[in-house]
Amino acid sequence: MSVLIVGTIALDSIKTPFGEKSEILGGSGVYASVAASFFAPTALIGPVGRDFPAAHMEFLRSRQIDLSALHRLDGPTFRWGGYYEYDMNQAHTVETKLNVLSQFDPIVPEPLRSTPFVFLANVDPVLQLKVIDQLKGTKLLVADTMNFWIESRRDALHEIVKKVDFMVLNDGEIRQFMETPNIPLAARRLLELGCKGVIVKKGEHGALVFTARGCFSAPSFPQEQLRDPTGAGDSFGGAFIGHLARTGSVSDANIRQAVILGSVMASFNIEDFSLDRMKTLKTKEIHDRFEAVRKSAEFAALGG
Repeated sequence: MSVLIVGTIALDSIKTPFGEKSEILGGSGVYASVAASFFAPTALIGPVGRDFPAAHMEFLRSRQIDLSALHRLDGPTFRWGGYYEYDMNQAHTVETKLNVLSQFDPIVPEPLRSTPFVFLANVDPVLQLKVIDQLKGTKLLVADTMNFWIESRRDALHEIVKKVDFMVLNDGEIRQFMETPNIPLAARRLLELGCKGVIVKKGEHGALVFTARGCFSAPSFPQEQLRDPTGAGDSFGGAFIGHLARTGSVSDANIRQAVILGSVMASFNIEDFSLDRMKTLKTKEIHDRFEAVRKSAEFAALGG
């Protein structure tokens, strides 16, 4: 089955303790769609400016991503600039230029409205709601968000939670949104608001999955190569929904596999700046790392 991803398309300028790059490909929609494309046919909706480099378009097409519904708008492409210190879980924003993102009014073409698996990557919840209103027959709807929207669009986010199957947040965001330091309690409150599942991203410490049927603690790959964590969470979300679309199953067992694959793809993403690691990534590497993560969490039951 296929995947539809709606999110930002950006040109980033990033500095980490391991290097500095300017005007590189980024954006929540880009990272998520590239990760999803390793598993299932993927379409991307987001805004680009007239200055968006042709080389980036060629790369996205090389991943067989359907770009027919991109919004090509007059003006410069959305830009984000930031840096990371040695705590690579924390991004520090230096500059945000919305540019054409401020004009973005998402239109989902008729052929894409019945896409069975939809991921609403990090973007204004008001825009996410506009997308939801255009969908029909969706099998699984997943939404991501961030602290800025929790602060400025809380009411719209509450509506999102009521309409989606899974919410994806990091540990700081879910604590902020549900106003409690306790993650299991925060997840239960989110489930009570209406979604069927909650995924809590914990960066280098893996992820937690909460549903009405219980909790799953997913390990992460102990990554030694770390250059740029930008887009890791978006890659997680894209791989998660891509695997579910490839298999067509949303069983608990498959959800768990998808979460591990999300962590695996995020671990590849952080090995280099932008999407550079994804340009050389092979399917066998994904399978091998999945097995490494799976084996790292194996243990025997207590006897007697």
